[in-house]
Amino acid sequence: MSRYRLYPASAQAAGLLAQCGHARYVWNLAVEQYSMWTPDGHPTPGFVEQARQLTEARAVFGWLRAGSQTVQQQALRDFDQARRNHLAGSHHRPTWRKAGQHEGFRIVGPQAGRVEQVSRKWARVLVPKVGWVRVRVSRALPDAKSYRITRDRVGRWHIAFAAVPDPIPPPGTGEVVGIDRGVTVSAALSTGELLNCPGSSESERRRLVHLQRRLARAQRGSNRRKRVKAAIANLHARAADRRKDWVEKTSTDLARRFDVIRVEDLRVPQMTRRPTPKPDPARPGSYLPNRRRAKAGLNRGVLNRGWGLLVQRLEHKGAGRVERISPAYTSQTCSRCGHCAPGNRENQAFRCQSCGHSDHADVNAAINIAAGRAVSARRDKPVRMSVKREPQLTTST
Repeated sequence: MSRYRLYPASAQAAGLLAQCGHARYVWNLAVEQYSMWTPDGHPTPGFVEQARQLTEARAVFGWLRAGSQTVQQQALRDFDQARRNHLAGSHHRPTWRKAGQHEGFRIVGPQAGRVEQVSRKWARVLVPKVGWVRVRVSRALPDAKSYRITRDRVGRWHIAFAAVPDPIPPPGTGEVVGIDRGVTVSAALSTGELLNCPGSSESERRRLVHLQRRLARAQRGSNRRKRVKAAIANLHARAADRRKDWVEKTSTDLARRFDVIRVEDLRVPQMTRRPTPKPDPARPGSYLPNRRRAKAGLNRGVLNRGWGLLVQRLEHKGAGRVERISPAYTSQTCSRCGHCAPGNRENQAFRCQSCGHSDHADVNAAINIAAGRAVSARRDKPVRMSVKREPQLTTST
């Protein structure tokens, strides 16, 4: 999607929040109906029946009738699509939407085309029951048939038009690049470049710890707790904005420079799961140490580097040019002679025990990824020799 900042006035912001509440209320009612479905029972009502029920509810409740029927019906259409995806097995079960976290609604149809360019930097969109709302034009507005208005936890409003940008054309040079993702170095390229995703500063980390301690002492439901939560959300939003900005710039640069982009096929959700508890057989009801705190720190480091988002945006911008390579032993294999051993890598330094080749460990792994040199669990790979060694006969005479 193409997302832009939305700048509503105070009264308009209240109207947008009311529309978000109506869409969330209708969605949660549909989730409640769907939760009563059982394979051996009666089917839950579909979209047509739910739309009829919505008409009856709008006739009874004035606060629901004050909202836009287009917004509420579109929430039912979105839920119907989510239900179909769940039954098809491609998505998870639709879940509840919570106030403050899931604030948004979608406009589809002729009403989505009511967008006007006011000046070079500003435009306006006509939102049902709200009026004309200002939009910051950071790039050309697309010709879309639907858009979605959302509000994040910091209170910023955005409008996203359902228009997929065209992929970046390849340069045509035939160059191939390998990308090794890590925690110390966010992305190491086979060309020798080391790219780091900007994180939180030391002062921001200290302030986050201070705010978390204040949040622990604040009384639930108090105004002080709300202010502290908003300050914490602001810190996280700033870090997320930096990470997304770095991902967008890096992915655009890589898609413009290289024809083929090879990355590790990492399963980030599985890698960042919390460790399973280990029951203590000697003491029933107790558990053995499982290094939970260390794993939590590693998970934060992985998620703060934007591993998954970087590959996702590369696949969007370089469609058909991104290849996923198995990461098996790429960090232990020498990029020059192919010798694979755990002792080759020492933290961020790589020194081959066979040929003596030394390089940055992540750059060496990126070169293996660019060449597609991945081995299986048994370390089966094509036999390669050192570049300084003379060819040897395969059999003795």
